[in-house]
Amino acid sequence: MQAFGFVGYSGAGKTTLIERMIPLLTGEGLRVSLIKHAHHGFDIDKPGKDSFRFREAGASEVLLTGAQRWALMHEMRGAPEPSLAQQMSLLSPCDIVLVEGFKSAELPKIEVHRPVTGQSMIYTHFPNVLAIASDASLDVSLPVLDLNDISAIVRFVKRHIELE
Repeated sequence: MQAFGFVGYSGAGKTTLIERMIPLLTGEGLRVSLIKHAHHGFDIDKPGKDSFRFREAGASEVLLTGAQRWALMHEMRGAPEPSLAQQMSLLSPCDIVLVEGFKSAELPKIEVHRPVTGQSMIYTHFPNVLAIASDASLDVSLPVLDLNDISAIVRFVKRHIELE
């Protein structure tokens, strides 16, 4: 499976960009999966529900399944966070895995940067950043892609991972 990442500070527009890319990729018949890294604790379950109660009771994994979807929740219970490669191995086969976060992972990436956020750019610290997607003109050594031209960004990603 091919993977391509998107990095940048919170509020830069990574999630929105990926959300807008997915229909273009799936519209071309590609199977798309996504891995998003959360730097903070998160829970997709609700207190009081059976699955939540099973996890709270100490179950390592809880698999919820139904006619429309299934979800596997795995409690780390103090174990180290799995690598991106380990997480990708859990996915069903697909054409492309879009990855949000994982700045240090060795995969090609686009940095999403909006100057209005007041944050500095991070591409100089991460050699796998190949381009910047921004809503402003930038004086940088990498290609700058228009953050609002989703088709151009999709073409860039597909060209780079040889899906085009």
